[in-house]
Amino acid sequence: GNDSQDTAHKIHEQARSRGYELRVNGVPKTIDNDLPHTDHCPGYGSVIKYVGATVMEIAADVGAMATDDGACVLIEVMGRSAGWIAAGAVLAKRQPTDAPHLILSPEIPLDEPAFLAQVRATVAANKYCIVVVGEGLRNAAGAEIAADSSRLDAFGHAVLSGAAEHLAELVTEKL
Repeated sequence: GNDSQDTAHKIHEQARSRGYELRVNGVPKTIDNDLPHTDHCPGYGSVIKYVGATVMEIAADVGAMATDDGACVLIEVMGRSAGWIAAGAVLAKRQPTDAPHLILSPEIPLDEPAFLAQVRATVAANKYCIVVVGEGLRNAAGAEIAADSSRLDAFGHAVLSGAAEHLAELVTEKL
């Protein structure tokens, strides 16, 4: 938004101060697809294609090697406040039983008992469960489950340190 406009304005002013005729247009983009007033941001389509193909490849491997003990694979994708990338992983599905079996996004707080029940039921039915989780997944209280408030990113937000890792610990401990 404003960063691209500011940059375009600075480039325009530099060209103008040097007597160089130049038209500058800024095009905002983000693979997170979270810019207001847009349908699909540049970059979003390619990340969804990549995530969908990755989910299909992981599912083929895990499904072929799954034993009666079952397996659960968690795939964490970008998306601190917007679950568009996680949601887009649904394009990997061809049949209802195909991966991803569960998609968790930051907009919907994690219900741990329901999540564990869904993993258990999916493993019972398929011998494996593929979960795609947005990095900004929140708990029932609305807090990011993987935020490390002792470290801040360039925007002053707590560094996200692994929503999938948190869920892996939960699945390992409870299931």
